[in-house]
Formats: sequence, C-alpha cells, structure tokens
Amino acid sequence: MALTKSNIVAAVHELGFTKKKSVDIIETLLEIIKSSLAKDEDVLISGFGKFCVKDKSKRRGRNPATGEDLILRERKVVTFKCSGKLRKKINGNF
Repeated sequence: MALTKSNIVAAVHELGFTKKKSVDIIETLLEIIKSSLAKDEDVLISGFGKFCVKDKSKRRGRNPATGEDLILRERKVVTFKCSGKLRKKINGNF
C-alpha cells in the first residue's frame, strides 16, 4: 500500500492539529518543495534524502505501440537519492 497525501495529513492531524491546519501544513510543505525544484534548486532533507533536478539531453526513442522511431526532446527530470540513514532503516540496519 502506498503512502498518500491524505495519510500524511491524517498523521499530522493525530499530532493535535486541526484537520484544516494539517492540510495547510502539508500543502505548504509540498509547494515549497515544488517551487524550489522549479527554480532548479536541490531539496535536501537531512536523514531522508536529496531531490535533484537533472537535465536530460535530446535522444532517440521509439514508440512502443507502433515501433516508430522518434526524437525525444530535451527535458528536466527530478531524481531522488536517499540518505545513508534512510538506506540503513530500509535494509533493517537500525
């Protein structure tokens, strides 16, 4: 099961915030992250990981439905690299 935004809001709500305040907190946090990434700034969350914006150059691709060759345009993608602490927690090395 995936963790959804509503699950995160519910967890914040359990800390004693009102439901509306919990939604506002999570929405504000996500907007800060999105606006930083839109400005090509990295987002580093200590103990969790780092979101980075990377440039992908133009390259050849193929439409899997038709097999037709095409050129994929230059674009930006967001990558995530988890921290060592998160990696240890995921692998069970507390």
